[in-house]
Amino acid sequence: MTRIALLLLLPWLTGARIGMAAEETSAKKGKMELKSPAFSQGQAIPSDYTCDGNDVSPPLTWTETPPGTRSLALIVDDPDAPMGTWVHWVVYNLPPTTRQLTEGFPTDARLPDGTVQGTTDFGHTGYGGPCPPSGTHRYFVKLFALDAVLPLPPVATAQELQGAVQGHILAETQLMGTYRKKGR
Repeated sequence: MTRIALLLLLPWLTGARIGMAAEETSAKKGKMELKSPAFSQGQAIPSDYTCDGNDVSPPLTWTETPPGTRSLALIVDDPDAPMGTWVHWVVYNLPPTTRQLTEGFPTDARLPDGTVQGTTDFGHTGYGGPCPPSGTHRYFVKLFALDAVLPLPPVATAQELQGAVQGHILAETQLMGTYRKKGR
């Protein structure tokens, strides 16, 4: 009897609605899709966007943000780095109407539209491309739609940003690319 009661309550406990398609449930949570015309999910990042090339940020695009979005935040990191996760880019307070970051996005700590960039593990603001010391690494581009403009100063770290977004995430999405340094 207890098992049957749990099975009947499971959809309610998980927030699912009987008779509602899975897409409808995720859409209500706020679903976005992040893409790059430079590389596809799980594919190699072209060398132009790495230390073997021009080391400029790749172009990124995303779909509509959920209602109530007041800002966007983005973190790019490499969890395969030998010393732990290495942060390649920190961007926050992007205007909610933003739908793309262009190739070679500016590296200034504060931009005219209110966008702010944090400090990467390279010790500077702006994008720092993949440059793995050995092997193939994965690079995660994480985009967050937030219900607040964050009160963080320029040059905040990814750890500070991750703390600040807690309780404010309306939707999130990610894109993963890989890179292996030339000659290694």
